[in-house]
Amino acid sequence: MTIRINEQVSIPEQELHFTASHSSGPGGQNVNKVSSRVTLWFDVGDSPSLTPEQKDLIIRRLRNRINKDGVLRIDSQQTRSQAANRELAVERFSELMQGALRRVPTRKKTRVSRAAKLRRLHEKKTRSTMKKERSRKVSFED
Repeated sequence: MTIRINEQVSIPEQELHFTASHSSGPGGQNVNKVSSRVTLWFDVGDSPSLTPEQKDLIIRRLRNRINKDGVLRIDSQQTRSQAANRELAVERFSELMQGALRRVPTRKKTRVSRAAKLRRLHEKKTRSTMKKERSRKVSFED
């Protein structure tokens, strides 16, 4: 089975490694005997499915989630079911990879129009005049 990231990238599930461990938090006696937390491991550096440019992009954008060996780690312990946690981990992996590989369009430089500059200056002048009128000393002579 392959995990589709986007139109160009799909990663075979054989490249993912899963481990199960005891989940933390409430769950009664079940929590002590069932390994329901799932950890997904993906070696970004050694993945044959990714180009060097894609690897670079993923490592740069997900650097907080990737260890020094270039392995991405995702934990899932939301449910009591190991199978459900595995699906959630794969889903989260797919979302992270999509976000990391998304191309951000370059910003085009724009200029403020002449009319907008004039409007801003007019507003400033109006505000300034209003404040001057407020602070003008008025003498109350009988």
